[in-house]
Amino acid sequence: MRQLQLPAFQFTEEQMAFRQEVRAYLEQEKLDGAFETHSDSWLSGYSAEFSQKLGKKGWVGITFPKEYGGQARSSIDRYIITEELLAIGAPVASHWFADRQSGPLILKFGTEQQKEFFIPKIVRGECFFSIGLSEPNSGSDLASLKTTATKVDGGWVVNGMKTWTSGAHHSHYMITLCRTAPQDVNNRHGGMSQLIIDLKSEGVTVRPIQFLTGEHHFNEVFLESVFVPDDRLIGQEGNGWAQGLTELSFERSGPERILSTFPLLNEAMKLLKVKGDQRGLIDVAKLVSRMWSLRNMSMGIAAMLEEGKDVNLAAALVKDLGNSFEQSVAEVIRLLLPTMPSKQEADHYSRLLAESILHGPGFTLRGGTTEILRGIVAKGVVSA
Repeated sequence: MRQLQLPAFQFTEEQMAFRQEVRAYLEQEKLDGAFETHSDSWLSGYSAEFSQKLGKKGWVGITFPKEYGGQARSSIDRYIITEELLAIGAPVASHWFADRQSGPLILKFGTEQQKEFFIPKIVRGECFFSIGLSEPNSGSDLASLKTTATKVDGGWVVNGMKTWTSGAHHSHYMITLCRTAPQDVNNRHGGMSQLIIDLKSEGVTVRPIQFLTGEHHFNEVFLESVFVPDDRLIGQEGNGWAQGLTELSFERSGPERILSTFPLLNEAMKLLKVKGDQRGLIDVAKLVSRMWSLRNMSMGIAAMLEEGKDVNLAAALVKDLGNSFEQSVAEVIRLLLPTMPSKQEADHYSRLLAESILHGPGFTLRGGTTEILRGIVAKGVVSA
C-alpha cells in the first residue's frame, strides 16, 4: 500500500510580515465598511469592486509572471492571502476561480495570444471565469459528458448543457470541457477538449439554481449552437481530460476547503469566552485541532505545488476531510450556542450560523463529490 507523505512547512519571517500586512489592510477595509463578514464568502460573496481593489494591491494573480502583470511570487504568498481573505469572510467570489485555476491553466497550456489577452485582465480583478464541467447525467461519471463541439470553418459550434456552474451569472467566460471527437470505448477519456466560451455569446443561456436560502450561486448553462473561435481552444485538441485533472489539483487543496465556516468558528470562540463556558471551549478546541491538522496538510500540498509535484491524490484527500470538517463546525456550534439561525437577523452569530448550515450541503458537491474523492484516494493508495 502506498504511503502519502506531505512535507512539513514553516512560514519565514518575511512571510509572517506579509501576513500582517494583508490582515491589517483587510481589517481596515472592513472597518471602512467595504464589506461585512460572511461564511463561505469565496463561493457566494460577489463584489467586482472589491476584486478590483485587490487587483490594484497586486493580490490577484500574485503568482503569475511579471510579463503578464503578475508579481511572480510564491504559491505560499498566495496561500497567505487566501487564508486571510477567508478568515475575515471577505467577498472574493468574483475573481476566485480565475485566480485559483483558470489563470494557472491558461498559463500552463494556453497560447501566447491567450496569455496576453486574459492574464492581465485577471490580475487587475476585471475578468471572471466559471468552470464548465458537470452535466445533468455526467456528474460522477464525467467521461460520459454529452456536450459536443463540432469543427466548422474558423472555430467550433458547441451544443450541450452544464450544471452546478458556480458564478456563471457574474462571469465573463467559462472554460468548458466538451467532446470534440466521438467516444472511444477503449479510451473513455480521449476525444475531449477545453474551450473558452464567452458567456455573452449568442446561444448561451444561464439559469439559476437557488440555495435553500434563496441565494443564487449555482447555475445551469445551456449552449445552443454557440460559435467558439479557433483561438479559444486551450492546449491540444483531445487533451482536455488530462488538462482538467491538472486544473482540479489547484481547486481541491486550498484553504477554502477548510475555512468556509471559519468566521462562525471564530465568532463562537469569542462568545464562549465571554460566557466563561469552559466545557464549550473544550469542544471548540477539538474543532480547532482538526482544523490545524488539515491546515498543515494543505500547506504541505502548497509546498509540493511550488515544486511542481503531482498532488492529485493528496488534494482529493484534503478536500474530502476538509469538507467534512466544515460541515461539523456548524453542527457542533449550534448545540453549544443555541439560537434561531436567520440570515435576516441583525445578530452576527445568528447570521453566520444560518449561512453555515444552509450552505453546508453544497460543500461535499463542489469540486468533486465525496464518493468520487474517496474513489480517487482508494485507487491511489493501493497502486504503487
